Amino acid sequence: MRSASVGFQCPSCVKDGAATVRQAQAAYGGRARGRPDVTFTLIGLNVLVFLITTVTGTGLVFGGNPSSIFEKLALAPTDHVAVQNGQLVIAHGVAQGEYYRLLTSMFLHFGIIHIALNMYCLFLLGPALEQAFGRLRFAAVYLVSGLSGAALSYLLGPPNEQAAGASGAVFGLFAAFFVLQRRRGGDVTQIATVIGINLAFSVIGSSFIDWRGHVGGLIGGALVAAAIVYAPAGPRRWLYQAVGTAAVVLVVVGVVVVRTAQLTAA
Repeated sequence: MRSASVGFQCPSCVKDGAATVRQAQAAYGGRARGRPDVTFTLIGLNVLVFLITTVTGTGLVFGGNPSSIFEKLALAPTDHVAVQNGQLVIAHGVAQGEYYRLLTSMFLHFGIIHIALNMYCLFLLGPALEQAFGRLRFAAVYLVSGLSGAALSYLLGPPNEQAAGASGAVFGLFAAFFVLQRRRGGDVTQIATVIGINLAFSVIGSSFIDWRGHVGGLIGGALVAAAIVYAPAGPRRWLYQAVGTAAVVLVVVGVVVVRTAQLTAA
């Protein structure tokens, strides 16, 4: 028996009663949980991949050393020299059909400072956004932002340079937080200042920072977040949100197709 405010209840009664209690809903649909499970899972995946690439040769502090796994997963626009089994070989890139690089590059980082900054921002913003959007919608914002950043980097970046990092996804979270605050009528001065400072650093450090990925993530995150928070309330809100998110994904696909055609025709 289990104690209760009205005496005692049997375990089966408690279980049956709990099954009838509706789970809390996030503000814009989906289920809200006390723990930011998606945020912690994303941090865990990034850290795990970082440890794997470090063990296989990538430099701990600034990256840059040869790693067969890093070379296989990084955003490489076209054919490039890579290290495989300790030997230099010509590896394919996105333009040769390895489109998975647009996704996997989101979980790679150039050294511990790079991943520490990105994961710190994810840790700060993730829980609040996940609570407001729900797990699935928050995951969509993060992933589509990262893909948007990778797509713009692929479109405008040099074809012979690699790109990697969760920065595009993190910039998407910056934008999503801005959109959420505006929708709620809150003060956006602080988050707007953070976005402005980070964009300025991206431009100033463009020789070693992929500003294209940051801007692409910012745009993608803003669009998906807008689709989520401005969708009309009601039983069909999820449909409007899904259509808006799908539209952003289609634009990303279009950008990738155009750039691939340019590189293969060159």
